[in-house]
Amino acid sequence: MTDARDIIESACPGATVEQFEHRGETTVEIRADRLKEVARFLAGPQLGYVLLSDLACADFPENAPGPRFRCAYQLFSLDSSTSLRLRAWAQDAADGEPELPTVSDVWPTANWHEREIYDMFGVRFANHPDLCRILMPLDWEGHPLRRDYPLGGEDVEFSDVP
Repeated sequence: MTDARDIIESACPGATVEQFEHRGETTVEIRADRLKEVARFLAGPQLGYVLLSDLACADFPENAPGPRFRCAYQLFSLDSSTSLRLRAWAQDAADGEPELPTVSDVWPTANWHEREIYDMFGVRFANHPDLCRILMPLDWEGHPLRRDYPLGGEDVEFSDVP
């Protein structure tokens, strides 16, 4: 889908930021506040991107004071057998925490993916039906995949070291 940005822009004017092509894969960066609108359009009958196969997050602490967390939505159309990646930067909410709108009402598989990103990175998904920890214990403090998360652990004792 080489003209993905134009197709999205025709239905959702001003929603896209940029399009990238790399090794035959298309990525369209979307404004965070327009993510749900674009998701509904892409999942609709015109394009049929009904499968959200993956949702990933990356932490860019060096971007401070700008957005730090970028999420990538890997979509697939069963009708056209094409894939498309959407990216959006999580924006700071009123309390300073990173947030994106949930797309779990558009693609039900997003429910668990969004919970995993919340648990590991601390990115909240507004209006998610059950945003809670999914991998870490409920009383765990912090988000282990943030790049500034303190590394720790137990010292390992080797028996062959004098």
